[in-house]
Amino acid sequence: QVRLMESGGGLVQAGGSLRLSCVASGFTFYTRGMAWYRQVPGKEREMVASISSASGVIKYMDSVEGRFTISRDNAKNMVFLQMNSLQFEDTAMYYCNTQYDPESWGPGTQVTVSS
Repeated sequence: QVRLMESGGGLVQAGGSLRLSCVASGFTFYTRGMAWYRQVPGKEREMVASISSASGVIKYMDSVEGRFTISRDNAKNMVFLQMNSLQFEDTAMYYCNTQYDPESWGPGTQVTVSS
């Protein structure tokens, strides 16, 4: 059973930073590409960043390139998202999941950026 638990969100002023963490279980973590997604009410969930199983391939959506950094620790089944220079437009619920064929979703962690 896939289980994902995100943490690290909060309220931050524009220009500030947050570090999101995600603990995964129920699947062979080190063999799967992972990603962070975000969703705001009324809009579809979008992929923010992805990282391949051995961290060799990393991709970001254009609006976060240069500000966000995704990383992972396969020994701990964890994936992280360092978010710097946060903007009001980054306000969303953030989720982690597998990069392809995401299954069960965790509760997410809310990021709110005040302008």
